[in-house]
Amino acid sequence: MTDQLIVFTRYPEVGKAKTRMIYELGKEGAALLQKNLTEHILITLESLQNINLEVHFSGGNYQLMQQWLGDNLTFVEQKEGDLGEKMQSAFAHSFNQKNERVVIIGTDCPDLNVNIINEAFNKLKNADLVLGPAADGGYYLIGLSRLIPELFININWGTSQVFRQTKNIAHQLKLKSCNLPILPDVDYPEDLPIWEKYVNN
Repeated sequence: MTDQLIVFTRYPEVGKAKTRMIYELGKEGAALLQKNLTEHILITLESLQNINLEVHFSGGNYQLMQQWLGDNLTFVEQKEGDLGEKMQSAFAHSFNQKNERVVIIGTDCPDLNVNIINEAFNKLKNADLVLGPAADGGYYLIGLSRLIPELFININWGTSQVFRQTKNIAHQLKLKSCNLPILPDVDYPEDLPIWEKYVNN
């Protein structure tokens, strides 16, 4: 089996990163939060074994990403479009590379750990779809054992309906799906205590 983990992130450009946090943190502070969250998850992933890792980015360019995160990572620029189009393209790219199980995560969930990611890949041995539900109604992780484009169409991205809508589509398609533990995202100022417990330790 060939497993691939894709991390979705954004280059921490001032004024364009974590924009929902700008009112609370300012443009520079919001960009710094994006930078720190991304670095935190990549450090967390360093103990992963036997899993290919790619970083799919928006904003910036390859040179800026390498200057930021180093040249030992594989960087792929995200496709234009909404989040669904970006993820569908990433899954297609990965399955075309002959990977057999593919998981996408973001960087907004600092509680995500290697055990949960390994659990996702293990569940995909016997499932079409695995989802990590976020406390806000979205999901922090999606994994597939084959490309299923329907999961990324007619979803209200960025709303509390994303997880439910995705599960409904999976049910309609009669997919075998599994859920991981519910974890909180850091999206809004009221979510900052989730991240601050890592900063203060």
